[in-house]
Amino acid sequence: MTEHMREKILDLLAGKEIDTQPAFSGLIHITLEGLKQEGLSLHEVHHNSQKMAGAATSTFRTTGMPSAALPLDLCAPAEALGAKLNYPEPGDDQFPQVHRPWAQSVKEIEFDDIQTLKQGRIPLICEAIGLVKHDVGSEIVISGMLPGPYTLLLYLCDPVSLFMEMKKDPSAVTVALMRLSSLVATIGTAYRTAGADFITIHEMGGSPGFIGPAKFEQFVLPALTDLNRKLAHPTVVSVCGNTNSSMPLLAQTGADAISVDQTNNLAASRSLLRETLLFGNLDPVQTLWQGDEGSIMEAARLARESGVDALWPGCDLVPQSSMANIRAFVKSFPT
Repeated sequence: MTEHMREKILDLLAGKEIDTQPAFSGLIHITLEGLKQEGLSLHEVHHNSQKMAGAATSTFRTTGMPSAALPLDLCAPAEALGAKLNYPEPGDDQFPQVHRPWAQSVKEIEFDDIQTLKQGRIPLICEAIGLVKHDVGSEIVISGMLPGPYTLLLYLCDPVSLFMEMKKDPSAVTVALMRLSSLVATIGTAYRTAGADFITIHEMGGSPGFIGPAKFEQFVLPALTDLNRKLAHPTVVSVCGNTNSSMPLLAQTGADAISVDQTNNLAASRSLLRETLLFGNLDPVQTLWQGDEGSIMEAARLARESGVDALWPGCDLVPQSSMANIRAFVKSFPT
């Protein structure tokens, strides 16, 4: 069954019509309960490729969701550039976070793409993707997950300084974003070479729902368009917040699909997107974590009737989500 669903998802991402609306994710979708069943805990899976691969496939093994996403956090490119991360301690159910800004100004951001590719956890992540591909690659789809250029810039620079430079020196910010687009494309290419079936660009911080459509069009759209041009397709751009008025802008990024969260009006978005797939948008907190099978099925029904091409969580799964709820999510669409 999973091999059959994998092929359907790949057909969908390739622009072919399929006879269902599959339930999967290209974002982080691991649970503490699933990790425990695999003999893992969240704090130990970030520096060992085998444990990282085991974590990524734990949701598939415990719930049947036909997908895995790597890496398990968005901070690896920032770390490879020199940003210091805080890693979770034993018993801490958090993901790695940037400890402090790497640069005070966008003008300080200088690096070599190829050298950066060899730094930090990037080689480890590629190894983990290869392990997942070898282990269950014929049964699931594998997402290589990248931060969008603006999200990466927020990890690297002091946000207050960045916002000031967006006002006073917008051209310098644009140059930095295009440089980061090139780096992210290089990393995404490595993920695809390692075995990822598609790339998810998680542009959380640069979503038009957060910075507004005007700033998105000025700063983020050129970099995202450049990134999608450089990456092998299929690609998915995932954004957070209310993006109802910005769907035509998001379609201009050149991604094959746009993933939206629970604040998005799916029916309105579907009417605005013409050649672009629409993924979404079950609430990862209220529905998939705190809800039950009935509420999940109802949310899935509404999403289906609103015209989604595939059911995705609106953002990363809350690790405390139960396997029972994720199983309900997986079976919420007919196969």
